[in-house]
Formats: sequence, C-alpha cells, structure tokens
Amino acid sequence: MSLRTNNNNNKLFQSCLSMKHQQRVSKNIAFVPLVRMLGKKNMPHVAYPLFLDMKCEVSVSTLSALMLCYADSGLFFQAQAIWDELINSSFILDIDIHIVSDLMNAYGTMGRFDEVSRVLRQVTIRDFGFCPKVYALAISCFGKGGKLQMMETTMKEMVSRGFPVDSATGNAFLRYYSNFGSIMEMEVAYSRLKRCRFLIEEEGIRAMANKYIRERRFYKLGEFVRDVGLARRNVGNLLWNMLLLSYAGNFKMKSLQREFLLMLEAGFSPDITTFNIRAIAFSRMSLFWDLYISLEHMNRDNVVPDLVTLGCVIDAFLDRKLGRNLDFALNKMNLRGQPVVITDTLVFEVLGKGDFHCSTEALLEFNRTKKWSYRELTAVYLRKKYRSNQIFWNY
Repeated sequence: MSLRTNNNNNKLFQSCLSMKHQQRVSKNIAFVPLVRMLGKKNMPHVAYPLFLDMKCEVSVSTLSALMLCYADSGLFFQAQAIWDELINSSFILDIDIHIVSDLMNAYGTMGRFDEVSRVLRQVTIRDFGFCPKVYALAISCFGKGGKLQMMETTMKEMVSRGFPVDSATGNAFLRYYSNFGSIMEMEVAYSRLKRCRFLIEEEGIRAMANKYIRERRFYKLGEFVRDVGLARRNVGNLLWNMLLLSYAGNFKMKSLQREFLLMLEAGFSPDITTFNIRAIAFSRMSLFWDLYISLEHMNRDNVVPDLVTLGCVIDAFLDRKLGRNLDFALNKMNLRGQPVVITDTLVFEVLGKGDFHCSTEALLEFNRTKKWSYRELTAVYLRKKYRSNQIFWNY
C-alpha cells in the first residue's frame, strides 16, 4: 500500500515538473518574437524588465533575443556582453548559424564592420561546423556596406583555410564590386568568376549592365553581353535587350535593326522591353514608319503595349507638330486598358522618360483613387499640350 502511494506521489511530482517546464518553454516562445519586435521599434529599455516579469528560463533563445534587441537598437556594449557570455559558456553548443547570421546582419546594418570581423574571428577560431556559411555571411555584410577591401581579405582567408567558394558567394562578390567598385575592379571580379567555372546569374548580369550604363560605356556593355552568351535562355531576353540597348543608347539605328533581326533568327521572341527599346529610339529619331511597323509586329505577336509604348507614339507625333495624324498610329493600340509600366527600368537609365510618360506618371501619382484608362490619359495630355500652345501664341 505504501509502495503504491509513493509511486503515485512520484508520478504527481514528475507531472508537476513537466508542467512547469512546459510553462517555461511557452514563456520563452512568447518572449523571443516580442523582444525582437521591441528591438525593431527601438525600445530596448523594455526588454530586460519584460524578461524578469515573464520569469523566462535563461537559454540560448532568450539571451540571443535580448542580444539582437540591443544590437538592433545600437546598444553594442550590451549586445557584445551577451554574445561573450554565449560564446564562452556551455551555451556555445546550442549556437547555430541563424543566431550568428542575425547578429552579423544587425552589426552590418548599423555600420559596425569591426564587430562583424570580431564575431567572424570568434566563430572560426572555435571551428563550428558552419564556418563556410559564416565566411559567406561576413562577405555579404562587408559587400552591402561597400567595404570591398574587408570583403577581399575575408575571401582570401576563406580560400586559404580550404573552404570552397560557391556560385552564390562568387556572384554576390561580383555584384558588390559592380555597385561600389570601379569598372576595372568589376571586370577583374567577373574574370575570376569565369575562371572558377561559375555561371553568372541574372542579378550579376543586371549589376554589371547597370555599372556600364551609369558610366555610359555602351560599347563595353555590348561586349559584355556577347561574352556572357546571347544563346542563354535561362535569363529570358535580358541579354538581347541589353545588346539592343547598347546600340539604342548611341542611336545606332542600323546596328539596332540588324541585331533585332538576328535575335528573331536565333529563336527568341521579343517582349515588351524589346519593342519599347526600339520604339523609344524610333520616336526620338522621328522614324514614323518604323514605329508603325513595330506596333503591327506587337499586335501580331500578341504583346500588349504599356504606358511607355503609348508615350513613344504621342511624343513622336507631337514633337513634329503632327498631332492631326496621331489617330493613324493610336488605332493600332487598345486604349481601353488600365495604364501599366512593364518595361525594364534599365531602359530608362539609358534613354530616359518621354514627356508623356513623365506627365502621366505625375498625374497617376497625384490622383490614385481614380481608375484611369489610356484613352483618358491621352485626352488629358493632349488638352494640356493644346492649352500650353495657346498660352505661348497669346504672348
């Protein structure tokens, strides 16, 4: 009888302990996202009293949440103290890549790159199983902050320790040199990527193209996309569009037409960006017949024009005082649809925006509640141009 009583008491005691443990775990689960939110809202002074009030268990999850809250709020001394406690105690066994990643990103966002280096050194010295990922994270933090020399040093250290550089890290390396380095440094990074037999991804292509465009190096842009390979299909029409843009930027119309025909022969179908690169060039050069043929080609391929296409037509006719002939081209377009801009933004970096495009964008931004159609926008713009001409002639 006494044995049964003792067994029942032990079971009751164990169930009470498990309930208390579950309550602590549930408190920890509730505490972590709450404290992270306090860090984002710059309220770190509430975090520690909340930790005491909720009577949370001291664990890696709660301490790391407090640490990231302090780091996000700029209290680096407190964040560093908690990190040192984690890295130099038994909690080190529970530290994972997510904690290190969040801490590095918090330091990088606040511009504390020396702290990123310190965390990297502390983690790699202890030889965690995720050291290659930590090196990649550090490279990303330095690259986003434009610290190219620190990024280069980290990459060399990573290679010297025998860790492989993957395609994602190589492409990120190229993007950061494109954003913050010179053209020569960017091209060296691209050569290094090719030597490693890595395929340059779409983001890397865009970053390099954007760099050439910012520097107005259109010939180099054309050379680059040819070197990448115009036959690549996993990036859509991006490479062909960049090649056409390299000619349109200098208004080399014969070369533009020739490369467009070669694109069709290679089996690529033009998209709205392809057509609008040509349409903007035709509009600026007042090549009305080519513009009209381009609209017909769009209809034949079922490519729906956007606001940029309409602006090319209107600007071309009004710039030459041929507003009465405007309906001839507009009849090829569906003016009942709602205005959208689908054209790649790199086109505007090279060729800019037309007067119609700028005016209608300002109108749409000012009056967002109304659902406009292309026909209504055209009517408003033509009325505006008519009034401006009347004012000019009255003076």
